[in-house]
Amino acid sequence: MAIAAASCCFSSLSSSAAAAASAAYRGSLPGLGRGRLAPPPRDSPFPLSCKSGHKRAPKRDSSSSSSAKTSRDKGKPISQKKYPGRSKDERPYPFIDGDRDRGSGGRSESTAFGSFGLQRKEKRGYDFTEQQSQTELGNIQDAAFLNAVVKVYCTHTEPDYSLPWQKQRQYTSTGSAFMIGDGKLLTNAHCVEHNTQVKVKRRGDDTKYVAKVLAKGIDCDIALLSVESEGFWKGAEPLQFGRLPHLQDAVTVVGYPLGGDTISVTKGVVSRIEVTSYAHGSSDLLGIQIDAAINPGNSGGPAFNDRGECIGVAFQVYRSEEAENIGYVIPTTVVSHFLNDYERNGKYTGFPCLGVLLQKLENPALRECLKVQSNEGVLVRRVEPTSDANNVLKEGDVITSFDDVHVGCEGTVPFRSSERIAFRYLISQKFAGDVTELGIIRAGEFMKVPVILNPRVHLVPYHIEGGQPSYLITAGLVFTPLSEPLIDEECEDSIGLKLLAKARYSLARFKGEQIVILSQVLANEVNIGYEDMSNQQVLKFNGTRIKNIHHLAHLIDSCKDKYLVFEFEENYLAVLERDAAVAASSCILKDYGIPAERSSDLLEPYVDSLTDNEKVEQDFGDSPVSSLEIGNDGILWA
Repeated sequence: MAIAAASCCFSSLSSSAAAAASAAYRGSLPGLGRGRLAPPPRDSPFPLSCKSGHKRAPKRDSSSSSSAKTSRDKGKPISQKKYPGRSKDERPYPFIDGDRDRGSGGRSESTAFGSFGLQRKEKRGYDFTEQQSQTELGNIQDAAFLNAVVKVYCTHTEPDYSLPWQKQRQYTSTGSAFMIGDGKLLTNAHCVEHNTQVKVKRRGDDTKYVAKVLAKGIDCDIALLSVESEGFWKGAEPLQFGRLPHLQDAVTVVGYPLGGDTISVTKGVVSRIEVTSYAHGSSDLLGIQIDAAINPGNSGGPAFNDRGECIGVAFQVYRSEEAENIGYVIPTTVVSHFLNDYERNGKYTGFPCLGVLLQKLENPALRECLKVQSNEGVLVRRVEPTSDANNVLKEGDVITSFDDVHVGCEGTVPFRSSERIAFRYLISQKFAGDVTELGIIRAGEFMKVPVILNPRVHLVPYHIEGGQPSYLITAGLVFTPLSEPLIDEECEDSIGLKLLAKARYSLARFKGEQIVILSQVLANEVNIGYEDMSNQQVLKFNGTRIKNIHHLAHLIDSCKDKYLVFEFEENYLAVLERDAAVAASSCILKDYGIPAERSSDLLEPYVDSLTDNEKVEQDFGDSPVSSLEIGNDGILWA
């Protein structure tokens, strides 16, 4: 399972230890071309796929395990469209943390790294401690901090995005976590994604304790757990945070990877520190690259420095035929941001973004044309309509500073004493709702403007909030919002290139906008002639452009016309008689065993997300970003 390329890892359970070992050493890259592989973020420097260790069992793939193994060993990419300009051997693949029991040979699909807990320095938030541990890692066998690392047992029940009124068969997985005090634990978000039950077990203990998920940060791949049982915390000592390490600093990764049941320790050094693609959340945050061995099951485990302090959380791996020993750790700066966000708001709100597409200004003629006198600044190519920057910045502006920190012509800023790092690092240090001051050059004139930072609004989400997708069934026509999990489950070939291009490159014009598609048609005499329609975007209903699925449900409910007219791409029409559609709905639901004609969220009253004063200049979802603007070294999203 862990032999081929992977990104996030946690391990899954098999029926016996022998079966687990057999599955671990027999399989190659689990889930290749089957499980969900999150597309890289639009400013991703390279494709990393840190998928949550829990993966859906493929419903449409009938290939044998032997053929799947062969394709995985060859490093076949899941989607070449998602990683333009990359060779197949450079693309990472997801495998699960440890062994997973889903009745499908115990596939494992994601890799993770381990990290230690945090120590709350003061009531207002979390910080790092300067105190040095008395433990010497040379005698790590008896180190007390190993007892703070626990094994996570999770039962997952993922939604069925093709049949959104039901869920898939549950499966189990294992990962790692560690104690941070106050009755709380930290692990990876992908270790507890779509969880229905989470249990934890301490080192040297036979008892498993039920844990509760308090918060999940999808973008930073961190989850906060709590255990109420006092017996679990008896004699426990939380881990301490260390500061950001330097290159060549020693690092020790601790967790419960596959290959055995007891705790595992691997050692290496810090190879690189830079803004890294977080595959699970399709985001770009600060990351630590290490060369210590990372295997499925290490997800959520701590990484230590040589003083026994936690320097981060192991979460993903990059493997290919041209590279080896590339693992990634979530640094304590990102962990601290997650915990402080939770402390301040009582929930996790996410990392903010500026919402602009930037271009480097390395060419002297380009800088002269834009009236930039010095060798600094980045050009604003586009501004997201849903960001506050859309009210302040214009295309053609040059950003020269961020809170008085000068931005270089390559889009980098000073980092520590003698290093430079991507401009996005400064943005990730802010919280949602914070105001930053940008220094810009507009038509040769320098000025400073304030911008409010908020989390990015995705037209096609990478993850579904609440876990269950929305759906609406009208006379057998099944409508649902387009999402990355649905694309992965349906396979890109069945989605179509035009719709896939919109999903990859279009920007939301307003908050709450969705691409609503006709997922399938449940055959009935009332919808004769439409049975073969599937995965087509519905643009209008009775002449009114559709904003989101809740808007579509509102339009259908309030319709008094004789006919229900649905307009799709390429002017394709589907017309139903309203009275016949209403009469047939209950019969169709009964024939197909569907409990309700719509998801529970569509039962709430519809509230228009656009005010009367707001106008959308272009058609919804029709603001594509060309592929040349995505993944190009000269262009990046902030």
